[in-house]
Amino acid sequence: MTHTINRVAAASLAMAGILFGVAADARTSAARAGKRPNIVWLIGENIAHDLGCYGAPHVHTPNLDRLAAEGLRFTRVFATNPTCAPSRSAFFTGMYQTTTDTHPMRSHRDDDFRLPPGVRPITHRLRDAGYFTANIKTIGGRSVGTGKLDLNFVNEGPIYESDDWNALKPRQPFFAVISSHEVEYDIYDRQSAAKDRVPWVGEREHVPYAKPEQVAPPPYYPEHPLVRQEWARYLNSISGMDLRIGWVLEQLQADGLADDTIVVFFADNGRLEPRGIHWCYDCGLRVPLIVRWPKNFPPPPPYRPGGVDERVISLLDVTATTLGMAGVPRPPLMQSRIFLGPQADPPRTFAFAARDRIDETVARIRSVHDQRYHYIRTFTPGPTFASLNRYKEKCFLIIPLMRQLHARGQLSGPPASLMALRGPCEELYDTQADPHEIRNLLDSAEPEHRAALTRLRAALQTWIAETGDQGQWPEPAEVVAPFEKEMHDWFGTPAWYLESKRP
Repeated sequence: MTHTINRVAAASLAMAGILFGVAADARTSAARAGKRPNIVWLIGENIAHDLGCYGAPHVHTPNLDRLAAEGLRFTRVFATNPTCAPSRSAFFTGMYQTTTDTHPMRSHRDDDFRLPPGVRPITHRLRDAGYFTANIKTIGGRSVGTGKLDLNFVNEGPIYESDDWNALKPRQPFFAVISSHEVEYDIYDRQSAAKDRVPWVGEREHVPYAKPEQVAPPPYYPEHPLVRQEWARYLNSISGMDLRIGWVLEQLQADGLADDTIVVFFADNGRLEPRGIHWCYDCGLRVPLIVRWPKNFPPPPPYRPGGVDERVISLLDVTATTLGMAGVPRPPLMQSRIFLGPQADPPRTFAFAARDRIDETVARIRSVHDQRYHYIRTFTPGPTFASLNRYKEKCFLIIPLMRQLHARGQLSGPPASLMALRGPCEELYDTQADPHEIRNLLDSAEPEHRAALTRLRAALQTWIAETGDQGQWPEPAEVVAPFEKEMHDWFGTPAWYLESKRP
């Protein structure tokens, strides 16, 4: 009971005053008369900067490369969580998931939870301002999106008004979201436990531009044929995603909508690799972001076609920025910031992220980036990377490989360090000198490193206090327990874990 009271009280304090945003939305609908741009969010699943326009080799991404050449590409954008549901819950509301109590993975799906007063999905705010909203799955019989929601709130009413592409043109202005099938494992038949290897979505159709013998996986994995195979499959899945995005961009042009539509491409969290998704490393948090402005609307500062923007931006900021694109004022106390347009906020100094329970795996980790350094603090005890998560154990073949090699004493260097890492712990990385984050500078005596550690520690502690971080109160055991059974039924439980539990 105390747990619930503390969380509700903290959330209420953090939300105080946001109710004024509802009235602000109502005022805007009458005040806006001229033509307004359509807005399309193209959301890629689980990728980092692995596109041609970001310099990645062995991928074929001509559509996104062209979008970047015609638009503005951002290089320091960080998700607020390294997995989908908490991250989406944040950028769909413009509030940190840790503030709104939507931080554990796939939480509040079968209870009476409501978002705190004044916190609303972006689609509701845009709808009140006159936008038609849609979550698109198909265009002309071709599957372009999953229709994914995966939000940690389900009692706010319908999120969208339609899933029909053909409804968009006559209902301008519109806000449409397309969540790509890639990059993901093909798991939603719930039969993963019975499979020898879970294939990637669309794997049979993906053109193998990346060859195992050509790719260069990160150095925190062992040199092994299986690692190369999985890395090539990941890159080929990105090429498959680009193909679907090309269909969307082609249809915008064919329907005569391209010159009136702002296109925003981003990923919901970082890379689908063992050390990426679920973990607060750069590869789990740093995401691509590209904005293309339409010809029929004057571009906002500091937009430059073909330009590159290196400011620190939170993925949370797509919310307020999108509202600004539509001429909708940001509600008071919304944590999202505006990064484009005459009302743009001052650049962020820091971008914050948080990881809490994911499926059955309980861990509290917090992260803060600045322009160069990245600080990670793990609060919970026990193994980090080597902890059990049945989804990752089954689908990410590199994990059981590393367990086997580690047990035989055949790992060394960064892979061995990764398997041995335990919390509570702190990590500090220079992402400029060490982009793979394999040299922890926590104990460095260099004055610049000591200053970065002090600065980022203080920034993180301030953010935790100011945003009312709900992760300070663990979920009750009875909330977590059903996830262990669900994940066992879905993915199975590895033999090494069952043996470790025998008396």
